[in-house]
Amino acid sequence: MPDSKQSNGNRSDYDAVIVGASLAGCTTAIALGRAGASVALVEKQPDPAAFKRMCSHFIQASAVPSLERMDLLEPIIEAGGVRSRMRAWTPWGWIEAPPPKAREAVNLRRELLDPMLRETATATPGVELMPGRTADRLVREGETVSGVVVRDREGEETSLRARLVVGADGRDSRIAELAAVKTKVSAHGRFAYGGYFEGPPANADGASSIWMLDPHWAAAFPTDCGLTFYAAMPTKDRLPEFRHDPEGALISFVGDIPEAPPIRDSHLVSPVLGKIEMPNKVRVPVAPGLALVGDAAMAVDPLFGVGCGWAFQSAEWLADSVSPSLRGEESLQAGLKRYQRRHRRGLRGHATIINEYARGRKMQPGERLIFSAAARDPKLATTFEAFGTRSIGPGRFFAAAVPRSIAVNARHALGARSHRRPVAPQGDRSPNLLS
Repeated sequence: MPDSKQSNGNRSDYDAVIVGASLAGCTTAIALGRAGASVALVEKQPDPAAFKRMCSHFIQASAVPSLERMDLLEPIIEAGGVRSRMRAWTPWGWIEAPPPKAREAVNLRRELLDPMLRETATATPGVELMPGRTADRLVREGETVSGVVVRDREGEETSLRARLVVGADGRDSRIAELAAVKTKVSAHGRFAYGGYFEGPPANADGASSIWMLDPHWAAAFPTDCGLTFYAAMPTKDRLPEFRHDPEGALISFVGDIPEAPPIRDSHLVSPVLGKIEMPNKVRVPVAPGLALVGDAAMAVDPLFGVGCGWAFQSAEWLADSVSPSLRGEESLQAGLKRYQRRHRRGLRGHATIINEYARGRKMQPGERLIFSAAARDPKLATTFEAFGTRSIGPGRFFAAAVPRSIAVNARHALGARSHRRPVAPQGDRSPNLLS
C-alpha cells in the first residue's frame, strides 16, 4: 500500500481517517496500519489514558477469535484480563453449559484496556494519534465523503483528507450525524447502575453471572485485581430509589436477588455510575467514502453485554473488507459493500431480538419455553450459551432450541405429573410445558 500521507499547510492526506480512539477505533487503526495503510486516529480526549467509565468491561466470547487474530488477547491477559464462562439465573434455575464446552469471555476494566489499545495503535507503523481534536464537518466530493475537518482545543482547524473516513465515535456518533446515515431508533425501558467492588468472589468457579429476573436484571462480572463489577438494570419504575441513593440501592437490589452474590460482604472501590436513557440505535454502516464501526454502527441494549465484543468484531470486519481497496486492488465501494454484508449477517439478527426485549417487558411464552428447558437440559444449555455469547446466530439457535425445548419440557411436565399422581386422571389434559 503506497504511503499516501501528505501535508499541505492545514491539510493532511491519509488512506483512512478514524474518528474515535476507543475500542473500535483503535482496533480498526491497528488492523489497517498493519495492512500498510496510513491512518489518522482522531480522539476528542486530550489524555491518552482516558477511558470509558460507564461500561461493564465484558467482552463476549464471540469476540475472542477476533482478539486472537489481532494479537490482542495475550496483551489483554497480561494486563490482568480474566477469562470466564457465562451462566444465567432464571426462575427455573441456572443455565450453565458444561465447563469443557463453555465459551470463555474476557473481563478487563476499561481503565486498563482503553489506554493499552491506544498505546498499541500509536505504536503501529502508519498510525498517527491526534488527541484533543473533535470532528467539525465532513469534506465531500459530490456525494462521496473524502475527509474530515477537525478542530483542536485552541480552535485551529485541520482538514484531514482520506480515501476512507471511519466513524468510531460511539452511540451518539457525530460522524454518523454529519453523514446523515439512515438510523433506526427504538426506546429502552430499563436503566443501568453499576460499580466495582472488592471482596469475596461472586462465584466459586469465577464465572460471569447474570440474573434474568423478569423483567429486571442483575449481573456480577469478575475482573482484574480481584474486583467484581456489580450491575443492576431494573425497569424505570425503580429509578427513584437509585437516584436517591445509588450505592445503597445497588447493594440492596443485588443483595436481595435469588442466590445473591456477596455484594454485602464487599466494599465499593469506585463511584456507582448510572445511565438513564439508552435508546437503541441501528444505523446503515456505510455510505460513499465512509464506514461506521462499534456503537457508531449499532448501539443496542447493554443488558446482553455485546458492545465491547461487537466493537472488536466490526473493526476486524471493516479492516478485512477495505484493505484490498486501500491497496488499489478494487474500488472502495466494493470493499464497503463487503463490510455492510458482513456486518448485517453477523449482527442484525441478534440486534433485532435484543432491541425488542429492551422495552422492559416480561418474557413471552416462547422465551419462557426455551429458558425453562435450558435450565433443565445440559445439551440445550450449551446451545443457549452459544447463542447468548453471540457465537451462533438466531436462525441456527432457534432451529435447534425450539424442538428440543418442547421435548425437554414435555418430559419434565409428565415426570412431575407422574410423581404427583401415580394414576393418570381421566380426560385429555396436556402438560404445561412452561411450568
